[in-house]
Amino acid sequence: MVSHPAGHRVSTPVQAGEEIGWRGYALPRLAARFGLGRASILLGLLWGSWHLPQFFIPEADTYGQSFFVYVLQVTALSVAMAWLYARTNGSLLLVMLLHAAVNNAKDIVPSALPGADRTFGLSASLVAWLTVTLLWICAGYFLVRMPDRTADVQ
Repeated sequence: MVSHPAGHRVSTPVQAGEEIGWRGYALPRLAARFGLGRASILLGLLWGSWHLPQFFIPEADTYGQSFFVYVLQVTALSVAMAWLYARTNGSLLLVMLLHAAVNNAKDIVPSALPGADRTFGLSASLVAWLTVTLLWICAGYFLVRMPDRTADVQ
């Protein structure tokens, strides 16, 4: 999912900074233009793309894994985070905690495909595909219940 090559030691401060940028700055501006649901999807695509260099760093846990599967996962998470942000009147703290929970729990059931070397392929483990499916079931639920207007976010 959302990982950082520096590991868990510095993960929480890094993701806090990410959330200030993604949900605190970008989401309200994108939502004003595209609506919250579409903004959350667009932001997920941007957020996933932001992590592309990690797929080429041998020490990163995303090295060689499917970038497309990763982007599907991150985009679904972006929808969930936008929904949480909207439902908590723009609370960055709760979104930061969700981001931290995802990053710190992702290794409990690893989804990396051993020996993967096709960053732009669709090869992924069964766990990764099940994760994508579950995340998008949740994202679909959140999109249906997402407020339309940015005034509903703040």
